Amino acid sequence: MATNRPIYPFTAIVGQERLKRALLLNAINPRVGGVLIRGEKGTAKSTAVRALQRLLPVLRVVGDCQFGDPPDDPQRMCDACLTRYQSGETLPVAERLTRLVELPVNASEDRVVGSLDLEHALSEGQRRFEPGLLAEANRGILYVDEVNLLDDHLVDLLLDAAAMGMNTVEREGISVSHPARFILVGTMNPEEGELRPQLLDRFGLVVEIGGLRDVSDRVAIIERRLAYERDPQDFAAEWEPAEQMLAQRIKEAKKLLPNVKMTSLDMGIVARLAVELGVDGHRADLAILEAARTHAALEGRVALNPVDIRIAAELALPHRMRRQPFVDVQLDEDRLGSIIQQETERAQSQDSEQKKKTS
Repeated sequence: MATNRPIYPFTAIVGQERLKRALLLNAINPRVGGVLIRGEKGTAKSTAVRALQRLLPVLRVVGDCQFGDPPDDPQRMCDACLTRYQSGETLPVAERLTRLVELPVNASEDRVVGSLDLEHALSEGQRRFEPGLLAEANRGILYVDEVNLLDDHLVDLLLDAAAMGMNTVEREGISVSHPARFILVGTMNPEEGELRPQLLDRFGLVVEIGGLRDVSDRVAIIERRLAYERDPQDFAAEWEPAEQMLAQRIKEAKKLLPNVKMTSLDMGIVARLAVELGVDGHRADLAILEAARTHAALEGRVALNPVDIRIAAELALPHRMRRQPFVDVQLDEDRLGSIIQQETERAQSQDSEQKKKTS
């Protein structure tokens, strides 16, 4: 009997630490705002995204809901499930794996957001909605390969739905809304064209990746890939303990995240970074703080430290910094560390002076 070929394990990917970290942060906390992975072909972009799915938990869903609503959280239910829940009906419960939904570059708007049967609505007086990919991706991962080749209008729709956690379809005065909470992951090869800056800014994190330059790392990639091709089942089994450990870390971080608190010092450091590094708007500040909180949870802590903020800033700042036409922006990591240290010392000094005055 034929068996399905196992997905290449996430923990077996050599290097690309920022790529893996950005994916994990979004898996734990979708409020980070998604991630765009920029890099040349053959740098494990798609491999990492597909491997992430295996690390995510089994979901409890309303068994007959086309959106996979949680059966015990009315704030995240569609209108139909909420009405049944509030009436006291016992909703059927099922379990399913977290979905990875891939969006084709040539997808139509109706395929993405869903479509309304206007004839049925007019003749029968009832709304008939045909769900799209956003409905399928609810509570899962929406993966857009070559997102830079997708129509800008569709990218806008995806980003709006991801930000609002809701998808609304309106046709001829008829409107249908449903939950659309998903982890948005886009990949692209910059050689094939860029995203508009306005769209780039809407991704919470952006990772620039390239081929590894260390010889031992490249040898490890070859060895692991050959072992996987030779016997995928055996290779996956070898890495299964590491996969289970990481999946458990994600699960524990999700539970811990609501308890992670931010202080005025944390907010001040982030605000200072945005000002000093020439970042417009406030999306960067919020993305850094969410990513930093999530990194602290992943490390098992309920308080932020400068390392959390630095790691988050490295992922959330470069694509938002002011740039000259045709000039790539490079984040000065030494300056980044210096700003964090100076702001921390300044705040600590102010706190010390305040305590002296009140003592």
